[in-house]
Amino acid sequence: MATVGYARVSSTGQSLEVQNEQLRAAGCGKVFSEKVTGTTTEGRDQLEAALDYVREGDVLIVTRLDRLARSLVDLRKIIDRLTAKGCAFRALQQGAIDTTRSDGRLMLNILASFAEFETDIRKERQMEGIAKAKAANVYKGRKPSVPVEEVRRLAGEGVGPTDIAKRLGIGRASVYRALSPEAA
Repeated sequence: MATVGYARVSSTGQSLEVQNEQLRAAGCGKVFSEKVTGTTTEGRDQLEAALDYVREGDVLIVTRLDRLARSLVDLRKIIDRLTAKGCAFRALQQGAIDTTRSDGRLMLNILASFAEFETDIRKERQMEGIAKAKAANVYKGRKPSVPVEEVRRLAGEGVGPTDIAKRLGIGRASVYRALSPEAA
């Protein structure tokens, strides 16, 4: 049996150091860490690596539940995947969450429901704020994260979408959107 850690922060300005220290102090011999934002598990390569790495009898440990998943659906998929492999799960700061115990499984589901509810409330407030800003004619939206001009320049030079995506560190779908007439 091994304990395996998973640490995640949402932005490049945040540090993984505290989480990594807590996971090592909890006995994790191997820790997977990444800086990835989002409310889904999409693009979280180190989480995928950790889930592939664990073996029957292992325990996957995180410092807090929200480091693993932001929705009940994603959390359930991860826990089901661990369970199918014969692995358990623990969240250090929510000590009652330990899937090796029945009360820990119950607490996990209760807290996950609250976390998903909180995310939904936050989205609703954000949408209300955007609607208010649009009504006041002050909404500017976020800046595009894809350099449309650069994508088009490279495409004009005959560089293919896959190579453009690799050079700019973006997804191929983003390249196609930048090349579409609507992006003009």
